[in-house]
Amino acid sequence: MASSTPITLGWREWIALPELDLPAFKVKVDTGARTSAIHAHDLERHSENGIKMVSFSVLPVQRNQSIIRRCSAPLVDIRDVTDSGGHTETRHVISTRLELAGVTKEIEITLTERRDMLFRMLLGRTALADDFVVNPALSFTCGRRSTRLLYSDEK
Repeated sequence: MASSTPITLGWREWIALPELDLPAFKVKVDTGARTSAIHAHDLERHSENGIKMVSFSVLPVQRNQSIIRRCSAPLVDIRDVTDSGGHTETRHVISTRLELAGVTKEIEITLTERRDMLFRMLLGRTALADDFVVNPALSFTCGRRSTRLLYSDEK
């Protein structure tokens, strides 16, 4: 749902992806990326009640390899995506609900290898459209979250 006045975000923010059981996820807001991308590994395609699905593992906490969440979502598409370095990669695309700054909306996310990147997720410009503007001089305009408490059920 589009708000009447766009909300200002910084270059990095905390989001929630509740349908993936990810209550806090630090993202880099990247207006140069059209589609959002998340680090995912151990991808498995399957069907549930005739719906094409993809299951994958996510490392939701920055700089922590021990906390892993297994996620599953409907498979929207498989697309060729060109990164900022000009390399093309075929990626699975899912659609899921984003919660950020009181805005809830459905966004598309590509699944890719980002293990060596500081941010495990990029929030691309199509997810920002109509609801948000970005001020690259700011960070965490929507507040900070403690992943230690939110992911405390993990071992």
